[in-house]
Amino acid sequence: MNKALAVIMAAAMTAATIAGCGGSNAGGTTEAAKTEAAATEAKKEEAATTAAQAEAAPSDYHLELKLSHVFAPNEALTKNMQKIADNVREKTNGAIDIQCFPQSQLPVYQDGVAQVAQGANFISVEDPSYLADYVKDFNVLAGPMLVTSYDQYQYLLTTPEVQDMEAQLEKQGIKILNLGYIFGFRSMMTNKEIKTPDDLVGMKIRTPKSELYVNTINAMGATATPMGFADTISAVQQGVVDGLEGTIDAYGSNGSAEVAKKMALTKHLLGVCGAYINVDVYNSIPEEYRTILQEEFDKGAVQMVKEITENEAAQMAALEKDQGITFNEVDSAAFQEKIAPLYKDMETNKGVTPGLYDKFQEYIKNMK
Repeated sequence: MNKALAVIMAAAMTAATIAGCGGSNAGGTTEAAKTEAAATEAKKEEAATTAAQAEAAPSDYHLELKLSHVFAPNEALTKNMQKIADNVREKTNGAIDIQCFPQSQLPVYQDGVAQVAQGANFISVEDPSYLADYVKDFNVLAGPMLVTSYDQYQYLLTTPEVQDMEAQLEKQGIKILNLGYIFGFRSMMTNKEIKTPDDLVGMKIRTPKSELYVNTINAMGATATPMGFADTISAVQQGVVDGLEGTIDAYGSNGSAEVAKKMALTKHLLGVCGAYINVDVYNSIPEEYRTILQEEFDKGAVQMVKEITENEAAQMAALEKDQGITFNEVDSAAFQEKIAPLYKDMETNKGVTPGLYDKFQEYIKNMK
Protein backbone atom coordinates (compact mmCIF):
# COMPACT_ATOMS: atom_id res chain seq x y z
CA MET A 1 0.00 0.00 0.00
CA ASN A 2 2.83 2.48 0.90
CA LYS A 3 4.77 1.49 -2.20
CA ALA A 4 1.72 2.14 -4.37
CA LEU A 5 1.23 5.58 -2.79
CA ALA A 6 4.87 6.47 -3.43
CA VAL A 7 4.45 5.57 -7.11
CA ILE A 8 1.46 7.88 -7.44
CA MET A 9 3.22 10.80 -5.68
CA ALA A 10 6.38 10.46 -7.76
CA ALA A 11 4.40 10.42 -10.99
CA ALA A 12 2.39 13.43 -9.94
CA MET A 13 5.54 15.43 -9.05
CA THR A 14 7.08 14.64 -12.43
CA ALA A 15 3.98 15.83 -14.25
CA ALA A 16 3.91 19.06 -12.22
CA THR A 17 7.59 19.80 -12.98
CA ILE A 18 7.10 19.41 -16.71
CA ALA A 19 4.04 21.63 -16.67
CA GLY A 20 5.95 24.32 -14.71
CA CYS A 21 8.70 24.38 -17.37
CA GLY A 22 6.22 25.20 -20.12
CA GLY A 23 5.94 21.67 -21.54
CA SER A 24 3.70 21.22 -24.58
CA ASN A 25 0.10 20.02 -24.35
CA ALA A 26 1.17 16.73 -25.91
CA GLY A 27 3.78 16.21 -23.20
CA GLY A 28 1.29 17.13 -20.49
CA THR A 29 -1.17 14.63 -21.88
CA THR A 30 1.47 11.91 -21.91
CA GLU A 31 2.48 12.57 -18.33
CA ALA A 32 -1.15 12.68 -17.21
CA ALA A 33 -1.63 9.30 -18.81
CA LYS A 34 1.39 8.02 -16.89
CA THR A 35 -0.07 9.37 -13.67
CA GLU A 36 -3.38 7.66 -14.37
CA ALA A 37 -1.59 4.41 -15.18
CA ALA A 38 0.33 4.63 -11.92
CA ALA A 39 -2.88 5.19 -9.99
CA THR A 40 -4.47 2.20 -11.69
CA GLU A 41 -1.48 0.05 -10.80
CA ALA A 42 -1.70 1.23 -7.20
CA LYS A 43 -5.37 0.25 -7.03
CA LYS A 44 -4.50 -3.17 -8.39
CA GLU A 45 -1.88 -3.59 -5.68
CA GLU A 46 -4.36 -2.53 -3.01
CA ALA A 47 -7.01 -4.92 -4.34
CA ALA A 48 -4.49 -7.74 -4.41
CA THR A 49 -3.51 -6.98 -0.82
CA THR A 50 -7.16 -6.95 0.30
CA ALA A 51 -7.84 -10.23 -1.50
CA ALA A 52 -4.79 -11.81 0.09
CA GLN A 53 -5.94 -10.65 3.52
CA ALA A 54 -9.43 -12.07 2.93
CA GLU A 55 -7.96 -15.34 1.74
CA ALA A 56 -5.81 -15.54 4.86
CA ALA A 57 -8.68 -14.59 7.21
CA PRO A 58 -9.96 -18.14 7.86
CA SER A 59 -6.65 -19.18 9.46
CA ASP A 60 -7.26 -17.06 12.54
CA TYR A 61 -11.07 -16.88 12.40
CA HIS A 62 -13.12 -18.32 15.26
CA LEU A 63 -16.84 -18.28 15.98
CA GLU A 64 -18.72 -20.06 18.74
CA LEU A 65 -22.41 -20.67 18.12
CA LYS A 66 -24.85 -21.96 20.71
CA LEU A 67 -27.49 -24.31 19.25
CA SER A 68 -30.68 -24.75 21.26
CA HIS A 69 -33.68 -27.08 21.03
CA VAL A 70 -36.17 -28.94 23.23
CA PHE A 71 -35.45 -32.55 22.27
CA ALA A 72 -34.25 -35.30 24.60
CA PRO A 73 -30.75 -36.82 24.28
CA ASN A 74 -31.95 -40.06 22.66
CA GLU A 75 -34.16 -38.45 20.02
CA ALA A 76 -33.12 -38.42 16.38
CA LEU A 77 -32.95 -34.65 16.11
CA THR A 78 -30.58 -34.35 19.08
CA LYS A 79 -28.21 -36.90 17.59
CA ASN A 80 -28.47 -35.27 14.18
CA MET A 81 -27.60 -31.80 15.46
CA GLN A 82 -24.62 -33.10 17.41
CA LYS A 83 -23.35 -34.86 14.29
CA ILE A 84 -23.68 -31.64 12.29
CA ALA A 85 -21.80 -29.71 14.98
CA ASP A 86 -19.01 -32.29 15.04
CA ASN A 87 -18.68 -32.26 11.25
CA VAL A 88 -18.59 -28.46 11.05
CA ARG A 89 -15.96 -28.27 13.79
CA GLU A 90 -13.81 -30.89 12.07
CA LYS A 91 -14.09 -29.48 8.55
CA THR A 92 -13.36 -25.90 9.66
CA ASN A 93 -10.46 -27.04 11.87
CA GLY A 94 -12.26 -25.67 14.90
CA ALA A 95 -12.90 -22.24 13.41
CA ILE A 96 -16.66 -22.70 13.85
CA ASP A 97 -17.53 -24.34 17.14
CA ILE A 98 -21.22 -25.20 17.54
CA GLN A 99 -22.15 -26.05 21.13
CA CYS A 100 -25.43 -28.01 21.33
CA PHE A 101 -27.85 -27.50 24.22
CA PRO A 102 -30.79 -29.96 24.16
CA GLN A 103 -33.81 -30.16 26.46
CA SER A 104 -34.46 -26.42 26.81
CA GLN A 105 -31.22 -25.58 28.60
CA LEU A 106 -31.15 -22.30 26.65
CA PRO A 107 -34.04 -20.25 25.20
CA VAL A 108 -36.40 -22.30 23.02
CA TYR A 109 -39.68 -21.85 21.13
CA GLN A 110 -40.44 -18.14 20.52
CA ASP A 111 -37.60 -17.08 22.80
CA GLY A 112 -35.08 -19.11 20.83
CA VAL A 113 -36.13 -17.63 17.50
CA ALA A 114 -36.05 -14.17 19.09
CA GLN A 115 -32.40 -14.72 20.05
CA VAL A 116 -31.65 -15.26 16.37
CA ALA A 117 -33.63 -12.23 15.21
CA GLN A 118 -31.84 -10.03 17.76
CA GLY A 119 -28.40 -10.96 16.43
CA ALA A 120 -27.02 -13.43 18.97
CA ASN A 121 -24.41 -16.03 18.00
CA PHE A 122 -27.18 -18.57 18.27
CA ILE A 123 -28.84 -21.30 16.20
CA SER A 124 -32.47 -21.97 17.04
CA VAL A 125 -33.90 -25.35 16.01
CA GLU A 126 -37.66 -25.04 16.11
CA ASP A 127 -40.94 -25.87 14.44
CA PRO A 128 -41.68 -23.56 11.47
CA SER A 129 -44.85 -22.37 13.21
CA TYR A 130 -42.70 -20.05 15.35
CA LEU A 131 -41.58 -18.25 12.20
CA ALA A 132 -45.17 -17.09 11.73
CA ASP A 133 -44.47 -14.40 14.32
CA TYR A 134 -42.31 -12.80 11.61
CA VAL A 135 -43.86 -13.98 8.32
CA LYS A 136 -47.52 -14.97 8.68
CA ASP A 137 -47.55 -17.43 5.78
CA PHE A 138 -45.47 -19.91 7.78
CA ASN A 139 -48.74 -20.69 9.57
CA VAL A 140 -49.86 -22.51 6.43
CA LEU A 141 -46.61 -24.37 5.80
CA ALA A 142 -46.69 -25.65 9.38
CA GLY A 143 -50.46 -26.12 9.35
CA PRO A 144 -52.49 -29.19 10.39
CA MET A 145 -52.99 -32.05 7.94
CA LEU A 146 -51.40 -30.03 5.14
CA VAL A 147 -49.43 -33.05 3.89
CA THR A 148 -49.77 -36.80 4.15
CA SER A 149 -46.17 -37.75 3.31
CA TYR A 150 -42.66 -36.48 3.90
CA ASP A 151 -42.17 -36.14 0.14
CA GLN A 152 -45.06 -33.70 -0.12
CA TYR A 153 -43.59 -31.39 2.49
CA GLN A 154 -40.13 -31.55 0.93
CA TYR A 155 -41.65 -30.67 -2.44
CA LEU A 156 -43.43 -27.63 -1.00
CA LEU A 157 -40.08 -26.31 0.25
CA THR A 158 -38.97 -25.94 -3.38
CA THR A 159 -41.94 -23.81 -4.47
CA PRO A 160 -41.66 -20.07 -5.27
CA GLU A 161 -44.09 -19.29 -2.45
CA VAL A 162 -41.90 -20.85 0.24
CA GLN A 163 -38.75 -19.34 -1.24
CA ASP A 164 -40.43 -15.93 -1.08
CA MET A 165 -41.37 -16.57 2.56
CA GLU A 166 -37.73 -17.31 3.33
CA ALA A 167 -36.65 -14.09 1.61
CA GLN A 168 -39.16 -12.10 3.68
CA LEU A 169 -37.81 -13.74 6.82
CA GLU A 170 -34.25 -12.73 5.97
CA LYS A 171 -35.36 -9.10 5.84
CA GLN A 172 -36.22 -9.52 9.52
CA GLY A 173 -32.81 -10.94 10.34
CA ILE A 174 -33.49 -14.68 10.25
CA LYS A 175 -31.66 -16.99 7.85
CA ILE A 176 -32.99 -20.53 7.41
CA LEU A 177 -30.13 -23.01 7.21
CA ASN A 178 -32.56 -25.82 6.46
CA LEU A 179 -36.27 -26.34 7.00
CA GLY A 180 -36.45 -30.10 6.55
CA TYR A 181 -35.54 -31.86 9.80
CA ILE A 182 -38.51 -34.21 9.72
CA PHE A 183 -38.94 -36.48 12.72
CA GLY A 184 -42.34 -38.02 11.99
CA PHE A 185 -46.02 -37.20 12.06
CA ARG A 186 -47.47 -36.09 15.38
CA SER A 187 -50.29 -38.15 16.89
CA MET A 188 -52.23 -38.42 20.15
CA MET A 189 -50.73 -40.21 23.16
CA THR A 190 -53.25 -40.94 25.89
CA ASN A 191 -54.60 -43.80 28.00
CA LYS A 192 -57.92 -43.83 26.15
CA GLU A 193 -58.62 -45.09 22.64
CA ILE A 194 -59.20 -42.14 20.32
CA LYS A 195 -60.87 -42.70 16.95
CA THR A 196 -63.04 -39.64 16.31
CA PRO A 197 -63.11 -35.99 17.42
CA ASP A 198 -65.88 -36.86 19.86
CA ASP A 199 -63.47 -39.09 21.77
CA LEU A 200 -61.31 -36.06 22.56
CA VAL A 201 -64.07 -33.94 24.04
CA GLY A 202 -63.30 -33.10 27.67
CA MET A 203 -59.68 -34.25 27.43
CA LYS A 204 -56.78 -31.94 28.25
CA ILE A 205 -53.86 -32.48 25.90
CA ARG A 206 -50.41 -31.01 26.44
CA THR A 207 -49.06 -29.03 23.48
CA PRO A 208 -45.91 -27.00 22.85
CA LYS A 209 -46.24 -23.27 23.42
CA SER A 210 -47.26 -22.57 19.84
CA GLU A 211 -50.47 -20.79 18.91
CA LEU A 212 -50.86 -23.02 15.87
CA TYR A 213 -50.57 -26.18 17.98
CA VAL A 214 -53.02 -24.87 20.55
CA ASN A 215 -55.57 -23.95 17.88
CA THR A 216 -55.15 -27.32 16.17
CA ILE A 217 -55.72 -29.41 19.28
CA ASN A 218 -58.72 -27.30 20.29
CA ALA A 219 -60.22 -27.65 16.80
CA MET A 220 -59.80 -31.42 16.96
CA GLY A 221 -62.08 -31.53 20.01
CA ALA A 222 -59.69 -31.55 22.98
CA THR A 223 -58.64 -28.75 25.31
CA ALA A 224 -55.07 -27.73 24.55
CA THR A 225 -52.79 -27.17 27.53
CA PRO A 226 -49.51 -25.54 26.48
CA MET A 227 -46.48 -26.21 28.66
CA GLY A 228 -42.77 -26.90 28.38
CA PHE A 229 -41.91 -30.54 27.87
CA ALA A 230 -39.87 -30.68 31.07
CA ASP A 231 -43.15 -30.50 33.01
CA THR A 232 -45.18 -32.80 30.78
CA ILE A 233 -44.48 -36.30 32.09
CA SER A 234 -45.27 -35.34 35.68
CA ALA A 235 -48.35 -33.45 34.48
CA VAL A 236 -49.72 -36.64 32.90
CA GLN A 237 -48.85 -38.69 36.00
CA GLN A 238 -50.62 -36.21 38.27
CA GLY A 239 -53.68 -35.87 36.05
CA VAL A 240 -53.04 -32.22 35.22
CA VAL A 241 -53.40 -33.27 31.58
CA ASP A 242 -54.91 -36.42 30.07
CA GLY A 243 -52.22 -36.95 27.48
CA LEU A 244 -49.94 -35.33 24.98
CA GLU A 245 -49.17 -35.42 21.29
CA GLY A 246 -45.95 -36.18 19.48
CA THR A 247 -44.09 -38.48 17.14
CA ILE A 248 -43.28 -42.18 17.27
CA ASP A 249 -39.58 -41.35 17.55
CA ALA A 250 -40.23 -39.20 20.61
CA TYR A 251 -42.67 -41.70 22.14
CA GLY A 252 -40.01 -44.22 22.96
CA SER A 253 -37.22 -41.87 23.92
CA ASN A 254 -38.59 -38.99 25.99
CA GLY A 255 -40.57 -40.84 28.66
CA SER A 256 -44.01 -40.51 27.06
CA ALA A 257 -44.48 -44.29 26.75
CA GLU A 258 -44.18 -44.63 30.51
CA VAL A 259 -47.29 -42.54 31.18
CA ALA A 260 -49.44 -42.86 28.03
CA LYS A 261 -50.06 -46.34 26.64
CA LYS A 262 -52.19 -45.64 23.57
CA MET A 263 -51.31 -43.79 20.39
CA ALA A 264 -54.10 -42.74 18.04
CA LEU A 265 -52.51 -42.15 14.64
CA THR A 266 -54.17 -38.81 13.98
CA LYS A 267 -51.08 -37.50 12.15
CA HIS A 268 -52.54 -34.06 12.72
CA LEU A 269 -49.23 -32.20 12.28
CA LEU A 270 -45.93 -33.00 10.65
CA GLY A 271 -43.13 -33.13 13.18
CA VAL A 272 -40.49 -30.98 11.55
CA CYS A 273 -37.97 -28.36 12.58
CA GLY A 274 -35.83 -25.81 10.86
CA ALA A 275 -32.42 -24.49 11.89
CA TYR A 276 -32.22 -20.69 12.03
CA ILE A 277 -29.27 -18.29 12.33
CA ASN A 278 -29.03 -14.50 12.27
CA VAL A 279 -28.51 -13.11 8.76
CA ASP A 280 -25.65 -10.80 9.77
CA VAL A 281 -23.92 -13.52 11.76
CA TYR A 282 -24.21 -15.85 8.78
CA ASN A 283 -22.91 -13.28 6.30
CA SER A 284 -19.96 -12.41 8.56
CA ILE A 285 -18.61 -15.96 8.33
CA PRO A 286 -15.82 -16.34 5.73
CA GLU A 287 -17.19 -17.87 2.55
CA GLU A 288 -15.12 -21.04 2.86
CA TYR A 289 -16.58 -21.78 6.28
CA ARG A 290 -20.06 -20.56 5.38
CA THR A 291 -20.15 -23.12 2.57
CA ILE A 292 -19.17 -25.89 4.97
CA LEU A 293 -21.80 -24.78 7.49
CA GLN A 294 -24.54 -24.78 4.86
CA GLU A 295 -23.52 -28.11 3.36
CA GLU A 296 -23.50 -29.87 6.73
CA PHE A 297 -26.92 -28.58 7.73
CA ASP A 298 -28.32 -29.67 4.37
CA LYS A 299 -26.74 -33.12 4.64
CA GLY A 300 -28.09 -33.47 8.16
CA ALA A 301 -31.67 -32.92 7.04
CA VAL A 302 -31.38 -35.55 4.31
CA GLN A 303 -29.84 -38.06 6.70
CA MET A 304 -32.46 -37.45 9.37
CA VAL A 305 -35.39 -38.10 7.02
CA LYS A 306 -33.67 -41.26 5.80
CA GLU A 307 -33.21 -42.56 9.34
CA ILE A 308 -36.76 -41.70 10.44
CA THR A 309 -38.22 -43.41 7.38
CA GLU A 310 -36.13 -46.55 7.85
CA ASN A 311 -36.61 -46.86 11.62
CA GLU A 312 -40.28 -46.01 12.19
CA ALA A 313 -41.75 -49.51 11.71
CA ALA A 314 -39.12 -51.04 14.00
CA GLN A 315 -39.77 -48.36 16.62
CA MET A 316 -43.50 -49.12 16.60
CA ALA A 317 -42.84 -52.84 16.97
CA ALA A 318 -40.47 -52.23 19.88
CA LEU A 319 -42.97 -49.97 21.63
CA GLU A 320 -45.68 -52.62 21.30
CA LYS A 321 -43.45 -55.44 22.51
CA ASP A 322 -41.35 -53.76 25.18
CA GLN A 323 -43.69 -51.13 26.64
CA GLY A 324 -47.17 -52.43 25.88
CA ILE A 325 -48.15 -49.57 23.60
CA THR A 326 -51.16 -50.00 21.34
CA PHE A 327 -51.63 -48.11 18.08
CA ASN A 328 -54.90 -47.47 16.30
CA GLU A 329 -56.06 -45.77 13.11
CA VAL A 330 -58.58 -42.93 13.27
CA ASP A 331 -61.32 -41.37 11.16
CA SER A 332 -58.98 -38.96 9.38
CA ALA A 333 -61.77 -37.40 7.32
CA ALA A 334 -63.62 -36.41 10.49
CA PHE A 335 -60.52 -34.75 11.92
CA GLN A 336 -59.80 -33.07 8.58
CA GLU A 337 -63.28 -31.57 8.65
CA LYS A 338 -62.66 -30.20 12.14
CA ILE A 339 -59.41 -28.47 11.31
CA ALA A 340 -60.45 -27.07 7.90
CA PRO A 341 -61.81 -23.78 9.35
CA LEU A 342 -58.36 -23.00 10.77
CA TYR A 343 -57.03 -22.19 7.30
CA LYS A 344 -59.86 -19.77 6.60
CA ASP A 345 -59.24 -18.16 10.00
CA MET A 346 -55.56 -17.74 9.08
CA GLU A 347 -56.58 -15.67 6.07
CA THR A 348 -59.25 -13.68 7.89
CA ASN A 349 -57.54 -13.02 11.21
CA LYS A 350 -53.86 -13.99 10.98
CA GLY A 351 -52.73 -12.05 7.92
CA VAL A 352 -51.97 -15.12 5.79
CA THR A 353 -51.93 -14.68 2.01
CA PRO A 354 -55.40 -15.60 0.67
CA GLY A 355 -55.43 -18.81 -1.32
CA LEU A 356 -52.03 -20.04 -0.11
CA TYR A 357 -53.42 -23.26 1.37
CA ASP A 358 -55.24 -24.03 -1.89
CA LYS A 359 -52.07 -23.28 -3.85
CA PHE A 360 -50.09 -25.71 -1.71
CA GLN A 361 -52.76 -28.37 -2.23
CA GLU A 362 -52.58 -27.78 -5.98
CA TYR A 363 -48.82 -28.29 -5.90
CA ILE A 364 -49.27 -31.55 -3.99
CA LYS A 365 -51.96 -32.79 -6.37
CA ASN A 366 -49.70 -32.16 -9.37
CA MET A 367 -46.55 -33.68 -7.88
CA LYS A 368 -44.67 -35.98 -10.23
